Amino acid sequence: MRGDDEDASAGTAPGDDRLTAADVAEGPLPVHVACVMDGNGRWAARRGLPRTEGHAAGEAALLDAVEGALELGIPWITMYAFSTENWRRPPDEVRYLMGFNESLLVRRRDELHEKGVRIRFAGRRDWRVPKRVLRRMDESIELTRDNRRCTLTMAFNYGGRAEIVDAVRRLVADGVRPEKVDEKAIRSRLYYPDQPDPDLVVRTSGEHRISNFLLWQIAYSELVFDEVLWPDFRRHHLFAAVRDFQRRQRRYGGVT
Repeated sequence: MRGDDEDASAGTAPGDDRLTAADVAEGPLPVHVACVMDGNGRWAARRGLPRTEGHAAGEAALLDAVEGALELGIPWITMYAFSTENWRRPPDEVRYLMGFNESLLVRRRDELHEKGVRIRFAGRRDWRVPKRVLRRMDESIELTRDNRRCTLTMAFNYGGRAEIVDAVRRLVADGVRPEKVDEKAIRSRLYYPDQPDPDLVVRTSGEHRISNFLLWQIAYSELVFDEVLWPDFRRHHLFAAVRDFQRRQRRYGGVT
């Protein structure tokens, strides 16, 4: 799972009060929550462990966040698992992440399927992704394709700019005339046009940036930045982010 290297102060301020689903369930809930799972490397470094141990520890956070979304009835959740820029990392770490994501699917897809979660993947399926990983991805998609309780999209080999470039390439391939190019035409050629734009984006580890994540879709998303490193993230942090979301006024460029 992705995570940048810059240091950030430790802490769990937005979730220290251990909110429950009941604490936020009565307010307006986001339909789609997207998460930048950041801080795995720093979590490991602070414990004198290899960076790969941080990625492994992030699995529990991922599953608990999904459980929290299910508790609240949030129907869409997207996780930034591996970016197009993450290929620049040391080869050993990249190999680990490929194997880890493959084994994660094998270990968890049946569990997610039983909970009614549909699994999808957003990103480029290019030569850099091992064929065995692509097979596991396809198996997970096929197994869970009819589930509708919640759609979990893993952004894997994903970049927001790459997605827009790919959409423009489809426009050109489809022979769309310049005067016919509008937002609707581009959106219909994104990886998942049926997916609603995120209402809420949560980034962990105290970093305040988007890092090429869902650039088209988050034009009017509410952003929450949590100090907690991703392996320590739990559903009460998600609930705290939702409470923060509920306190905001969404005007979409207008006035209320």
